[in-house]
Formats: sequence, C-alpha cells, structure tokens
Amino acid sequence: MTILVIDGQGGKLGKRLVESIKKSFPQVEVMAVGTNSAASESMMRAGADRVATGENPVIVASRTAQIIVGPMGIALADALMGEISPAMANAVAASAAYRVLIPMNLCDTYVAGVSQKSSAIMDDAMEHIRQLLTEMGDTACL
Repeated sequence: MTILVIDGQGGKLGKRLVESIKKSFPQVEVMAVGTNSAASESMMRAGADRVATGENPVIVASRTAQIIVGPMGIALADALMGEISPAMANAVAASAAYRVLIPMNLCDTYVAGVSQKSSAIMDDAMEHIRQLLTEMGDTACL
C-alpha cells in the first residue's frame, strides 16, 4: 500500500500529514512529492519513505499510489501560489487513487462549511484513511 503525500510552499501541511500517517499506520509506505525542494525536505525530515520533487514525480507517482493526500490545491491548476501546474492537477484528478484532500481556504479558494479547526481536519483525514485501508483489505497497516 502506498500513500502519496503532495505539498508545496514550505511543506508544513505535508510534514504534518507524513508524521500523522507514519504514526497511525507505520506499515504503510509513504511517498512524498514536494512541488519545491523546501517542501520535499520538510516531508523527508518527517519520515517519508521515498521523496521526490517537481512536476514529473507528481505525475508518475499519481499513477501508482492507492491513496493521494494533500491540500485541496493539488487538484486545482495554478494553486499553491502557482506551484501546481495544470499537468500536476490533472494527474491528481485523473488518478485511480482515492484522494483525501485537506481544505485550506487559501489561494483564492473557499470551501463552504469548513471551519478553520486544523487539528479536527487532520484527525478526520487520519480516520478516513483508516477506513480506506480497512476497505482495501490492508489490515496489516492498522
């Protein structure tokens, strides 16, 4: 089972996601792709099993991951202050992987009904990933 974490800018959310996934599901392989080297470095320090940087790694990793996790902007062209290219957003959106997107209400996108309680959002994301792993039959990761 491979969970792909994608993040950009400073990689702050990606770092939190990698740490939470590795803590909650230590047997799962976490592939982290940053849109820049700072984001990649942050996720590497957080314990990602494999790390890459840039557009092509997002495209390639999106083909093989079972779950993709990151800020909602990874599926929106030109999001994250322009760090998400149309090709990257398309790769995430067209992937056969299940997507767990974290709403940030940044970069000119507002998600109605989402409060700013980031810890509750992170807890909800981890619980949803736990349910996905159970449904996918990967109980060794739980």
